[in-house]
Amino acid sequence: MTATSALLAVLLPAMLATVVASDMVNLVLPSIGAEFGASEAELAWVVTGFLLVFSVGIPIYGRVSDRASLRRLFGFGLLAYAAGSLVCALAPSLPVLVLGRIVMGVGAAAIPVLSIIAVTRLLPAAQRGTGIGVISAATGVGTAAGPAIGGGIGQLFGWPALFWLMLAVAVALLPAAWRVLPGDAPAGGTRFDLLGGVFLGLGAGLALFGVTQAQVAGFTAVPSWGSLVAAVAALALFGWRTLRAAQPFVPPALFTNRAYRAAVVVAFLAMGVNLGGLVLVPLLVIDVNGLDPGTGALVMIPAGVAVAVLSPLIGRLADRVGTRPLVLAGLAVIAVFAVLLSSYAGSASAVPAGIGMFGISIGFILVITPVVSAAAGALPAGHVGAGLGILQGAQFLGAAAGPALLGALLTAHGGRDAVNPLHPGHGAAAFSDAFLAMAVTTVLALVVASRMRAGGISRRA
Repeated sequence: MTATSALLAVLLPAMLATVVASDMVNLVLPSIGAEFGASEAELAWVVTGFLLVFSVGIPIYGRVSDRASLRRLFGFGLLAYAAGSLVCALAPSLPVLVLGRIVMGVGAAAIPVLSIIAVTRLLPAAQRGTGIGVISAATGVGTAAGPAIGGGIGQLFGWPALFWLMLAVAVALLPAAWRVLPGDAPAGGTRFDLLGGVFLGLGAGLALFGVTQAQVAGFTAVPSWGSLVAAVAALALFGWRTLRAAQPFVPPALFTNRAYRAAVVVAFLAMGVNLGGLVLVPLLVIDVNGLDPGTGALVMIPAGVAVAVLSPLIGRLADRVGTRPLVLAGLAVIAVFAVLLSSYAGSASAVPAGIGMFGISIGFILVITPVVSAAAGALPAGHVGAGLGILQGAQFLGAAAGPALLGALLTAHGGRDAVNPLHPGHGAAAFSDAFLAMAVTTVLALVVASRMRAGGISRRA
């Protein structure tokens, strides 16, 4: 086995397990609630606790990787992930389960950003696009398959079996990761401002918490708007600290690059739309078309297969044609299929829903793989960890915020007619409006992406 193959043989299953872990509990929450006698709001913390520390931890791991070895950081991540899985599997109560999910999130946050950094630092430039494509494939497949895996295993063996499986994966990967990842710290690493990182983490975490609370209680609830106001304050302090600190947590030079700023925004918006579709489409075919969860999960299989097959190919294509054409084409595809979903939401057949999600998944891979690959190749050596940490953090923050905001839109709809004039009015107007909101968000991302350079992301940062 070549060094490249050995590296990807570790990173791919680690990435797959990490992404699956974020969504696998969704379909077994009713079983957990029945066992522990928990309310829906209490059960939400099983998902929210993981996502909060996951989204906050990604940029922190990225920044620390500019000073510490990938072997130690990746090993710590797998150990924390395994420890959290063990706590969850043995949890005697809901608070202990939530604690275990938080520990899992601490470990899982290391995997996405360190995987991209490992590909960037260890693979030759000619193979970097393919490597990032493989990582993107694992992300897409894990996102699409997570609910199906969780529902299937949970139904057959009980929900603790999910965490025993994740524990086994983490323990199996640890020695392999220790062999293939370098143990030396990067040369030229500098100290950074930890307080700035705390402000950034607080801002991201509070923003995510506010959005998830809005999904349950609406934006007028104190926990929702209060958290969002606190998030704005924390992010303002982060900006102030970045300008004042001698060695800021995020080097300001990163954001003097217009194309890099655009890449961060596009990654956030595209991931939010993609995850929104992956959450809403199964809900649509189950709640409106009357499919059972197992059959409803089958609607997502074509999208997962397309992501797995196309991601490595798009990674290679991005190295040849550049970032901007693929990103613009991908966003256009997402917008078209989001409008299709909006127009056919609630139709008698679930086929349009499957086609819509298939198209959105293809468009998303056309966007995210080139964006990440271009950023990884263009960032200066001393800023790779910080730059990719911010980019990946924005991506996964979008993954959490997108479904939450769209869920809040569904809850607040109130049974009005659909905004989309192409919707025939046969029900599911709330879903139609949510899918239309996805299309509008994608158009906004198109406007931002048009500011990227034709050849990709400049190395000026």
